[in-house]
Amino acid sequence: MLASAALAAAIALAGCNADMASNGRAQAPLSERTLSEIASKNMDKESPILVRIFKEESELEVWKQTRDGEYALLKSYPICRWSGDLGPKKKEGDRQAPEGFYTITPGQMNPNSSYYLAFNTGFPNTYDRAHGYTGSDLMVHGDCSSRGCYAMTDEQIQEIYALARESFFGGQKAFQLQAFPFRMTAMNMARHRNSPHFAFWKMLKEGYDNFEVSKQEPKVAVCEKKYVFDPASTDDKPLKFNAAGKCPAYELDKNIADAVLDHRRKEQVQMASYIAQGVSTAKPRSGIDGGMHSMFSEKMTAQDGYDSRGRAIQVAAAPGSLPRGDGPPPATIVSVPRAPDAQPEPAPVQVASVPMPQPTPDASQAAARSSSIGGLIGNLNLFSNSAAVPAQVQAPPPAVAAPAPRPAPRAVTRAAKAAPATPPAKPKAVAAASAAAAPRMTPAEPEPAPQLRTAFSAQPTNGGSTLTGAQPVVPVGSFDQRWAGGVR
Repeated sequence: MLASAALAAAIALAGCNADMASNGRAQAPLSERTLSEIASKNMDKESPILVRIFKEESELEVWKQTRDGEYALLKSYPICRWSGDLGPKKKEGDRQAPEGFYTITPGQMNPNSSYYLAFNTGFPNTYDRAHGYTGSDLMVHGDCSSRGCYAMTDEQIQEIYALARESFFGGQKAFQLQAFPFRMTAMNMARHRNSPHFAFWKMLKEGYDNFEVSKQEPKVAVCEKKYVFDPASTDDKPLKFNAAGKCPAYELDKNIADAVLDHRRKEQVQMASYIAQGVSTAKPRSGIDGGMHSMFSEKMTAQDGYDSRGRAIQVAAAPGSLPRGDGPPPATIVSVPRAPDAQPEPAPVQVASVPMPQPTPDASQAAARSSSIGGLIGNLNLFSNSAAVPAQVQAPPPAVAAPAPRPAPRAVTRAAKAAPATPPAKPKAVAAASAAAAPRMTPAEPEPAPQLRTAFSAQPTNGGSTLTGAQPVVPVGSFDQRWAGGVR
């Protein structure tokens, strides 16, 4: 009977592990260095494990059972990223990483995680559900990216995953995950004495102290919506716990009671002493989302980049990313403002080559101008009485003289259609309108595109208002005007 039961359990466990190790990453063996470290600490490769997490210190510890039956620290891993703040997770979407005591079974291991490898923390547990806390899929995974999870590097999660896999192969049905806001020492408790989570943390410290003293995995139960650690029956009857109901009569396990209670008294005295000495409280973390171990924040290399809105940021590639086989691992985006001296310069603007308008010379300058080439060309106008008409600074192109005064021919400029010429009864006005309507040409430059006006174009002749069909005059040399209303 016992042999049959053992065989059935082995087959069931093998089935879970077959799913757990469905790809190469999940089947990666432990390194020779890790195996040597396991052996040097009097441990077996398949012996049970226990995991502890500390948010404030950004560290994850893997403890392993020795051949003497006690747990000893095998390895400590710096956490690459965790999100939220110190304190428990209470509702879906609050970005909090959970705190408390959780049980990890083979079925919670995820070999096909989008974050290299992962295992589910099991949130919400019995305590969380008793308080109505909500949330799901809160993991310990790779890829150094967190939204309510504890994120490691790919190398780290590969080794942690392998340690859990080997312990399941060795017969461990589940391992315990203890998640704390910080190392629950008397000093840290004194520093955080003003936190609204202090009562919750005092409760977690009881389980922390039990493990620190006994080096055994604490037994965890929940009643009256609170954790109970290492309870033992007072009358040898099995204990029954209801998470929201009244706690049954129990006592602390006698095997560890004396040592644990003595340790608790010492811790309480020490904490009271720190408070009496005026130990400063921890700085508030308002506006800070999660944390990262200093070894990562100091080694992250940043490169210039842009976010989805075109703003300059720095792209920091987190160290420790193993290849996935389907492309390079994604980078971690850290929105860090670029230095002030990195302001990009505006692109050079080409300005149309248009002559600057000049004031019309008075009568005293007309005689001098008429002796020049421009004056001679300017005198070849439509009217024989051109001496009385002031010469234009910009010489129009040669035109064929008409035999008699008549309205000036209509000409098309780059800005708009010219206004009709004035009647011949007023020769000076007609000449002025004709000169204004004449097309302006620059012999040395190619003809610009139609309808182009620049900051240096002549003003319209209708009292400053825009000609019919023309565009408003906009200074194209201004960066602000050029990009006004656009995406910068």
